[in-house]
Amino acid sequence: MGPMSESPRPAAPVPATATEHRIVVPVSVSMAGLLGSGDEHLRVIEAAFPGTDIHARGNEIALIGPAGDVALVERLLDELVVVLRTGQPLSAEVIDRALGLLRATGSAAATAEVLSFNILSNRGRTIRPKTLNQKRYVDAIDQNTIVFGIGPAGTGKTYLAVAKAVQALQSKQISRIILTRPAVEAGERLGFLPGTLYDKIDPYLRPLYDALHDMIDPDSIPRLMTAGTIEVAPLAYMRGRTLNDAFIILDEAQNTTAEQMKMFLTRLGFGSRMVVTGDVTQTDLPGGTRSGLGEVEQILAGIEDVAFLRLTSADVVRHRLVGDIVDAYGRHDEVRASAVPPSRPGHRAAER
Repeated sequence: MGPMSESPRPAAPVPATATEHRIVVPVSVSMAGLLGSGDEHLRVIEAAFPGTDIHARGNEIALIGPAGDVALVERLLDELVVVLRTGQPLSAEVIDRALGLLRATGSAAATAEVLSFNILSNRGRTIRPKTLNQKRYVDAIDQNTIVFGIGPAGTGKTYLAVAKAVQALQSKQISRIILTRPAVEAGERLGFLPGTLYDKIDPYLRPLYDALHDMIDPDSIPRLMTAGTIEVAPLAYMRGRTLNDAFIILDEAQNTTAEQMKMFLTRLGFGSRMVVTGDVTQTDLPGGTRSGLGEVEQILAGIEDVAFLRLTSADVVRHRLVGDIVDAYGRHDEVRASAVPPSRPGHRAAER
């Protein structure tokens, strides 16, 4: 292994169908940090590998079970040690993510790279991708001028895009950040909301402000907005502009019409990058209106420097139930779409 080494102690007899492996955790690594308070982390690993016995004594861990599972647990422990050495504390959530990444990639090194990859650090909080798809999404933003992040709620589409925008601003790759959303929501129209125009559009833009406050000193945000370094505005305000030297994020893009999507994409100026995020299953447009996000991949397919990244319920980083809810609605929609509507007497005659 990398940071761990196999113990020279002879293996005890094990069943013919099982493999025994003993590993020694380096003395520089805290066993309490690795195994968790009251062995909480160890219990998470045991639950993921019910056919494998895991016993820890001192800084030595013995694994007994099917060869494939024993090898996977060894790689998992290896990468958790790497994560601990980067200064990131472990938790049950981190271990679950590490296991999912390891099973997806088959590589402890790649998994540890994702878990320890930092985008921003602010006020003691580090922002990083938490799944393999999120890492691919972040990499695509680095490698392409226009990136579409498509997926359900809670997958970090907007949050990671804002983090990359702030990182680009801080490193002087761009001179301003522009965050925009279409002011369309289910069951609400701007005219029926109270207050001034600013008051009316503020609820639509609030999630973008919330993300900014996690990444920039809140006291400096008004100054940056007054100077035009950060702009948060509804999509309609983008019309007729050319946006140079900017990091531009269009959020909730499923609520753009095809014409609005074309208008937005053609605002791209020199030295700028765009990220478009949305969930095609959550369109709030009036019935019959085409979603610009729903058809843009067909239109732009094959164009160089444009990337489409899809995130799934496996990438949800909110409460565990959010992923389950997304999957449940997906199954429901599939059943509804496959159902054949009952025929109505006289229906064909009426059509004639």
